[in-house]
Amino acid sequence: MALVDLHVAELGALEEMARRDSSLRRIDPRAKLVTTLVFILTVVSFGIYELAALLPLLLYPVVLLSLGDLPTGYILRKVALVSPFAILVGIFNPLLDHSPHLIVGDFHVSGGWISFASILLRFVLTVSAALILIASTGVHHLALALQRLGAPSAFVMQLLFLYRYLFVLTQEALRTVRAITLRSVDRKAMSMKTYAHFLGSLLLRTLDRAQRIHVAMRCRGYDGSVRLLNTLQFRAADALFIALWCAYFLAIRFGNVPHRIGELVMGVFT
Repeated sequence: MALVDLHVAELGALEEMARRDSSLRRIDPRAKLVTTLVFILTVVSFGIYELAALLPLLLYPVVLLSLGDLPTGYILRKVALVSPFAILVGIFNPLLDHSPHLIVGDFHVSGGWISFASILLRFVLTVSAALILIASTGVHHLALALQRLGAPSAFVMQLLFLYRYLFVLTQEALRTVRAITLRSVDRKAMSMKTYAHFLGSLLLRTLDRAQRIHVAMRCRGYDGSVRLLNTLQFRAADALFIALWCAYFLAIRFGNVPHRIGELVMGVFT
């Protein structure tokens, strides 16, 4: 339970990071959101065996980590935390695909291992970019950016409530589990009957909490819109941020940069 408490606290640390002043923090959330979406589309557009072509895209999260003054270790830990899902998706590729795709000395690397590595690299690129976006912007500003970009209001509010009440639900569950644990000192694990009582109690507590929060929001003038004290201002620097990164992504996608660098290096040494 202490481990769950720790992960919830670390998840909340993303919002704390988003309040820090930095070069990346001052860029308009809409510019960062659009650039990150283009980056993710670029990553997923490559073929499953195009591993080397993805490597230049590592520059994007590296530069953003530096501009945002974000802790690299924290982002990598969060990526590693959810990496089993990506491993599960690609772990069977080496067993099913034995076609040779790369020769290194006397070793033949099968297409299954290359596609497995490609899946892991895509996962690291996309998840780290999404985490950096949240850590440098904050969920509330992202929701406002989505609303200003024309996303359906119902979708934006559902996304905002999902993130907000993830903490509320987790805290309610932890409080209930802690109470059950204190009342059953001699038992090391909860029985199925206790689990059933726990889920029922959690459902009733959640409904009661949701009704109280809804009434409080209505009393404070909630009308279904995202409202923040800081308004968004799109400047020339934000447009330049989008233009430069999109130009870089297009050059990587259609320019085959690793192949050209390889030809350049071979030309120098031959």
